Amino acid sequence: MNIIRIKETASTNAFLRELSEKETLPESTVLVAENQTAGRGQAGNSWETAAGKNLTFSLLLRPTFLPVEQHFLLSEAVALGVKEALDEYVEKVSVKWSNDIYVGERKIAGILIENELTGREITQSIIGIGLNVNQKTFVSDAPNPVSLYQLLGRETDLEELLSKILEHISVWYLLLKHEKFDIISDFYYQNLYRRDGFYDYEDKNGVFRAKIKSVSPEGYLILQTDVSTGSTTVSETRSYEIKEVKFI
Repeated sequence: MNIIRIKETASTNAFLRELSEKETLPESTVLVAENQTAGRGQAGNSWETAAGKNLTFSLLLRPTFLPVEQHFLLSEAVALGVKEALDEYVEKVSVKWSNDIYVGERKIAGILIENELTGREITQSIIGIGLNVNQKTFVSDAPNPVSLYQLLGRETDLEELLSKILEHISVWYLLLKHEKFDIISDFYYQNLYRRDGFYDYEDKNGVFRAKIKSVSPEGYLILQTDVSTGSTTVSETRSYEIKEVKFI
């Protein structure tokens, strides 16, 4: 695996993309930054990280074999790889749709995947991963961050953890290459945050109660509502894209 290490960058995704435009990089090239000053999450959310304390890196893949309409399977595979690596350190790790990694009710990692398309082919995917490892405190207004240090009470070797994450992602990516789509989707669903039971959600029309029914190959979250009106319970299926619905 080709690993490139740098001291600092605004965004590992942007740095790796610019590098790939200048030269032909082998698939599975990894760019690791000791400090990332302007990390981004889904829909432009910021990512707080202390220099030298956490893992901030990007991975270059070329999933040309994956039908573009099933691009979310890549997101599922990567999220499962990160989740399984963290399973070796802590319990109650889950994937919050679409691809945040939670321990209990707190966020420990975020993933941002940027795909490049040529026609209907995914020619390149740059996968940015930010993982809270040895950070002791958080000062941003993020509602629920947590680090491995806070959970374990000790520091974790960053290189060892990076190696585990890349190994686990490689296993899931190989399953993706072999078109084991059902296995990936089933495992993703089984490991979803708040998969069991009804919870409060909020969309543009307000707060409602629902349970997770499934996640479509395109990445839509499918919810089954539970609305009681007097003695009658009305259920309906709702489908949401990223940022169209919020967990309460």
